[in-house]
Formats: sequence, structure tokens, C-alpha cells
Amino acid sequence: MDFEWDEAKDQINQAKQGAMMNERDEFLEKEFDFNKAGKNPYAKSLKKQVTINLDEKVVAYFKDQSAAIGIPYQTLINLYLCDCIKNHRQPEVVWK
Repeated sequence: MDFEWDEAKDQINQAKQGAMMNERDEFLEKEFDFNKAGKNPYAKSLKKQVTINLDEKVVAYFKDQSAAIGIPYQTLINLYLCDCIKNHRQPEVVWK
């Protein structure tokens, strides 16, 4: 992973947080040994990025709902689908 330091963002963060983001945290270094730390093995398996075609009205509906409750619409769609799984909902498919 490439990393570029953004001096302007650092200045903004210093003003907000009262600390420099590039300062070492002595407490963490004393209390925890990060030398053997590894990546979270579950991080990639928690979510799967997919491309899906949805009707415009479906996207608009979830965007409106998500704005009203204050969460991202993709998160709301995921929560809805998880609820379908939890409650064993079966789709009613009617062909006209």
C-alpha cells in the first residue's frame, strides 16, 4: 500500500485533535507489543463487494430511507437483505 503524507490534512487534524498524527504514541508502545500483530483474518470475509443492477426507483427508495435515518443507503440495503435471511423470507415472483 502506498502512502502519501498530506500536510494540509495534518494541519487540520492537529487543530481538531490537538495532536500531531505522526507523533508516536508512547503509551501504546509501552503497553502493547505490535511486532507480532497480523491482519484481521476476518476483515475481507465480512463483506463482499458486488455489482448489482437495481431499478432506479429501488435505489431512490433506499436513498430516501437512508437519509431519513442517517445511514448510507448501501448499508440499509444490506441490513434489509440480512433481515430477509434472518426471517427466512421468500420472494413472491409473479410473471405477467
